[in-house]
Amino acid sequence: MMQVIKRNGAKTAFDEDKIIQAINKANNDINENLDQAGSEIASEIHILAEKSDGLSVYEIQGLVENKLMAKGYPQTSKNYTLYRLRKDMDRLGLPDIEGEVSKLIAKDPSVVHENANKDSNVFNTYRDLTAGSVAKAIGSKTWPEAVWEAHVNGDIHLHDSDFFPYSPMTNCNVTNYQDMLHNGFELNGTHMGTPGSIGVATRHLAMIIQSIASVQYGGQTIADADVLLAPFAEKNYQKHQAELAAHITDVETLEMVAFELTRKDIYKAMEGLEYDINSLSSSSGQTPFVSLGFGRGTNRFEREIQQAILKVRLHGLGESDDPNKNKTAIFPKLLFVIKDGVNLKPDDPNYDVKHLALECTAKRIYPDYLFEEKIIDITGSFKFPMGCRSFLQGWVDPETGEYLNEGRANAGVQTVNLPRIALESAGDFEKFWEIFDERLDLLHEAAAFRINFLRDNLKSSMAPILFEQGALTRTQAGENAFDKAFGNRRGTISLGYIGLHEVATIMYGTTEWHQIDGAKDFTVEILQRMKDKADQWGEAEGVHYSNYGTPSESLTDKFCRLDRAKFGDIEGVTDKEYYTNSFHFTTEQDITPFEKIDFEAAYPKLTSGGFISYVEAPSLVHNLKGMEAIIDYAYDKLGYLGVNSPIDKCFECGFNGDFKATEQGFECPSCGNSNPATSQVVKRLCGYLGEPNSRPIVRGRKKEIESRVKHM
Repeated sequence: MMQVIKRNGAKTAFDEDKIIQAINKANNDINENLDQAGSEIASEIHILAEKSDGLSVYEIQGLVENKLMAKGYPQTSKNYTLYRLRKDMDRLGLPDIEGEVSKLIAKDPSVVHENANKDSNVFNTYRDLTAGSVAKAIGSKTWPEAVWEAHVNGDIHLHDSDFFPYSPMTNCNVTNYQDMLHNGFELNGTHMGTPGSIGVATRHLAMIIQSIASVQYGGQTIADADVLLAPFAEKNYQKHQAELAAHITDVETLEMVAFELTRKDIYKAMEGLEYDINSLSSSSGQTPFVSLGFGRGTNRFEREIQQAILKVRLHGLGESDDPNKNKTAIFPKLLFVIKDGVNLKPDDPNYDVKHLALECTAKRIYPDYLFEEKIIDITGSFKFPMGCRSFLQGWVDPETGEYLNEGRANAGVQTVNLPRIALESAGDFEKFWEIFDERLDLLHEAAAFRINFLRDNLKSSMAPILFEQGALTRTQAGENAFDKAFGNRRGTISLGYIGLHEVATIMYGTTEWHQIDGAKDFTVEILQRMKDKADQWGEAEGVHYSNYGTPSESLTDKFCRLDRAKFGDIEGVTDKEYYTNSFHFTTEQDITPFEKIDFEAAYPKLTSGGFISYVEAPSLVHNLKGMEAIIDYAYDKLGYLGVNSPIDKCFECGFNGDFKATEQGFECPSCGNSNPATSQVVKRLCGYLGEPNSRPIVRGRKKEIESRVKHM
């Protein structure tokens, strides 16, 4: 049987009728007298295919066009070319500018609610979404055809395609604030020197944060903020000492008063930073995705900064002296490091700060917890995530011979739809692995394209704050920034995944697959094979491919929605209207926090480019020992843990807890209030928190939030 080689490399039987039908459709509007030309051309091409042992789709199309011209049908040949072009655009889902902007005008939820941190009603956000629609329509034609087709079909997802590759923007980073604060930087031609106080230092941080948020996609992290800011707090202390020396002669009293004044300065500085970040807006109209890491410092200034960060968050945003009447700050995300010898045990010097952190988690959800020793085990060196969960891998600076963790970044993300592979294999494990390898090759092609595009096009002048002013590098103005920022495996490129739970549900026929021998081993093997592929490609290409548990704020909805349309309602899979993030144990089943920690402990090392675990807890405000037991249990098992507690507030009736889910959003179960002006609903969307009543979220994410069972 003669075969045709399709665009994706697969083979299908040669069918003359398809050629005849396509020619006739091309002739519909002009009515050239084709007689038997269609049949003749189809037969001639069939003979050529037999002689050459098969032809590709593209070769066949070229032959049809040439033969129509040769037989005297130029208009039909032209129409055939246009017809094939339209068919290709439909198949690839290539968006046109008018269509993309129309989605925005029509308030398509997949566009306006794609990111809950953006308010599409605000002018600059709407402008950014409009620009993104135009850039997506143009950029879609730049991606490799097979990659874009897979993105449109839902086999994979190309993150940030609203601008990339229209422009060579990068993803997330751990900013080198140490360099910027101590060596200075420029913003819009204005030089900012080394701060003389902690208050000025935090103002500089806010300026940098806003500038970075406007030139990249993902999150940014202030690493070791307590250690970073302590020298500037000490400048306050020294200034107070000098001013007081003329009035206080007793040295002990002088030091005590100077430090008390410094303590107030530190609190005001951290309070100012909290308000600055939550009131900032990037050029796209969104609050910057910022994480603030702390907890490892032990001197008195570092300890004071740690406590100030937590006390400011506990007090909340608002003018009331009563924290219960103030709102929970959404940003920055707080990341508290637990380290044996520093704050883990009662005899550790910062154990008191740990307890303040536990109280803050119980009342404000943040901080989340990083376990230093386990992070080193998983990623090769200790580091804070870039934003919410994306981790760099251990990297030694060839110039210094030391591990470098700040001033590095991620180039971008592409995610594979794992549940679809399971659905297409229909429970056949051999078929699963066959499709799995094909999809990973597509993911690799997408990532390699992104890397090569950045290598060829990324100039330092496109984002001076990142590449010229020290946030990542200090490349000379106008130079290619790729090699210095990402070369020699300094940066990462992420290969993401979603829906490990749904994969096992499909392959083993039950949502309780974790009780079946071998089922968990199968899910572990999926991530192991992904990691092996990433390592293999990275070694061959000198690129740090990073296995990444995608946060999937909106992708949890998109992939499931597309698969539901294609495969129908499948119990425990598509009928839920969402897919489970990364390797997480399903949110719907009852399990203790300790069992959940044990279950998920096998995965992070295999997905070291991005991971986090969560525990869903009831209110632990009056049970901080219970909170501590959860955190301590995870210490040598997980690298990164968050505890989600119910903290929704109604400022009308005073209710504090979990609001009730409705079709429109969430409402107070006591008085029915859902007005965001007189209440606050705070939910963890993925890595970051969000306020779904203030800024609506996609349906799938809302369904996932509603399904969460308390792990107690």
